[in-house]
Amino acid sequence: MFTGKTTEPNWQKAHNILMPSFSQQAMKGYHSMMVDIASQLVQKWARLNEDQDIDMPDNMTRLTLDTIGLCGFNYRFNSFYRESHDPFIIHMVNTLEEAMQKGTRLPIQNKLMFKRKQQFQKDILEINSLVDKIIAVRKKSGDQGETDLLARMLQAKDPETGEKLDDENIRHQIITFLIAGHETTSGLLSFTLYLLLKNPDVLKKAYEEVDQVLTSDIPTYTQVTQLKYIRMILNESLRLYPTAPQFTLYAKENLILGGKYPIKKNQNVAILLPQLHRDKEAWGEDADKFRPERFENPKKIPHNAYKPFGNGQRACIGMQFALHESALLIGMILQHFELIDHTNYQLKIKQTMTLKPDNFKIRVQLRDKKILNPTTVSREEKVSDNFKEGRHAKDSSLMEINNQPLLILYGSNLGTAEGVAREISDMATAHGIKNEVSALDDRIESFPTKGAVIIITSSYNGKPPKNARKFVRWLENVQTERLKGVQYTVFGCGDRNWATTYQHVPIFIDEQLASKGAIRFSERGEADVSIDFEQQFHDWASSMFSDARRVFGLKIGESDNVKDTVAIQYLNGPDETIGVVPRNDEEDINRVIRRYRLNGNKLVFLTNGGDSSSYLPLNRPMSIYELLRYGLDLQSAATPEHIRELADFTVCPPHKRELEALLDQTTYEEQVLMKRITMLDLLEKYEACELPFERFLLLLSPLNLAEEKKYLVYS
Repeated sequence: MFTGKTTEPNWQKAHNILMPSFSQQAMKGYHSMMVDIASQLVQKWARLNEDQDIDMPDNMTRLTLDTIGLCGFNYRFNSFYRESHDPFIIHMVNTLEEAMQKGTRLPIQNKLMFKRKQQFQKDILEINSLVDKIIAVRKKSGDQGETDLLARMLQAKDPETGEKLDDENIRHQIITFLIAGHETTSGLLSFTLYLLLKNPDVLKKAYEEVDQVLTSDIPTYTQVTQLKYIRMILNESLRLYPTAPQFTLYAKENLILGGKYPIKKNQNVAILLPQLHRDKEAWGEDADKFRPERFENPKKIPHNAYKPFGNGQRACIGMQFALHESALLIGMILQHFELIDHTNYQLKIKQTMTLKPDNFKIRVQLRDKKILNPTTVSREEKVSDNFKEGRHAKDSSLMEINNQPLLILYGSNLGTAEGVAREISDMATAHGIKNEVSALDDRIESFPTKGAVIIITSSYNGKPPKNARKFVRWLENVQTERLKGVQYTVFGCGDRNWATTYQHVPIFIDEQLASKGAIRFSERGEADVSIDFEQQFHDWASSMFSDARRVFGLKIGESDNVKDTVAIQYLNGPDETIGVVPRNDEEDINRVIRRYRLNGNKLVFLTNGGDSSSYLPLNRPMSIYELLRYGLDLQSAATPEHIRELADFTVCPPHKRELEALLDQTTYEEQVLMKRITMLDLLEKYEACELPFERFLLLLSPLNLAEEKKYLVYS
């Protein structure tokens, strides 16, 4: 992926196969593993004595290597549990240094340096040996439902050629990701912490944002996306100190560069990013100053003067991975520690294949004197502050669009736009609307002229996704009359880090459809994957369905299609209700709140689409504590249905197998029924189970009033 030439088939094949591993949905899957490793660093720092130094580049290298190892290949280097680095790191550093130095020596020198050549080959063999071991272990265990990079390398096929990656190529890709996936990110984190120490005003604002956003010990995925100032700090750090400081272009024809420098066809030109990123014509007279606010408005970023992740189709595939990991780690460090520049460190840059601060050491002090529980694992709250899981969120449903079809089309490289399209399909189905989902390129010859069309697409370096290229060409040339009668709306997925091409393709499609006679029934929507993408999407979807109801005269009624669903809407105001209900033990309630990291005082409003959850207190506000206190049975033994659901939502293969083993009748009776093991007991034991809170509520039975002796009249 890094060293292969763009024209080589293996580069394109690997690119096609691995891109979905860095989609927004993939980031959510990696989040808990990132938290796992970040928590190890926080726990280590929390146990240091006040006079102990922290070697920042060393600690950041340990963190980023462990993160890519776990997220990418389910391999633990356990760097925070050893004094010296893992041998992989030692061999990797030796290899990179020798590779770089070979390029600076005369050919005759390289031929005569026998010991260097022997050590170089030994280091390469050791690196290959570790990677081959990782591959062999995964192959031996078989497909256990993993969705990481290695799983895609072993199982996925290139959608263009239908081919898989061969074993040698997989080895090369793993080595590439282990090196590139940690070396540059560790430099970014080290430079960021250095710049924060030297800019107290920025550090103060960063602390304020962290204290406002990270309200639980372990950040959720959504909370990390809300650390907007932290992301601006990271962007500014990459501007001043791009850790991969150079990329190379070549001239496609003879030219005079800048009207001054003659460049021949195919001649290489090295782009030095530290100079490009400090160009005063692009960035202003304060280009050398650390000022994160310059990234506040993405439209004002001089995109062609900011290339920290490379250029064009060879831009870093792991950009979102690195930025999410970095924002999470900086957030957790500031959440728990005061940073102390006890040596008044003066920056000295160490350059190997990347840039890092040399001999950068600091000390830290706990902000609240509290050490994290080592067993704590991140758990993403499955509900938002407004209205999450909209596809489950109707107590009445839309039955039809005047008997006209709904076609949902997507253009997607990484899988985000396709995921959004299928979520809209789920919403439409829940509303009783018949619909079809398809890639844009697949419907050129059968584009509908009646009904409704919803188009979900992204851009890729300003170009259409691969499964939308034919559609965009067709749309440019189609006759106006061909699209008369089409009623449509467009939703764009994008990333404002690529400011000059942000939403380029969605905007183009929207404008072309309108110019060719189609009618926009709802305004184009957009969402930025670098911030709160889901909230932006759900806000637009709510507005879009409202417009559809008005434009198409949708009928409203009870739907037979929505069953076993419940949604939670958080509220901000009180209400009054009177009822007589049994109640659960307070400790059990607190266990649920801790397990799902909820605020027990938060008011919620439950709605459902069917009758199966009629015992739930629907359509009235109550606190989460009340919801768990009254009416739901937390105490009964887990049923086989409960265990099957828990297993389905468990992402750790060994834990999934343990849960499934409990379904054996004898095992179930002896280990669950006789011991009265509850669903809550299993949720606490198997922390890799990601059963949503809403689904947990639906699985619970109502407390039996006839048997329960504790009653409460409340108002």
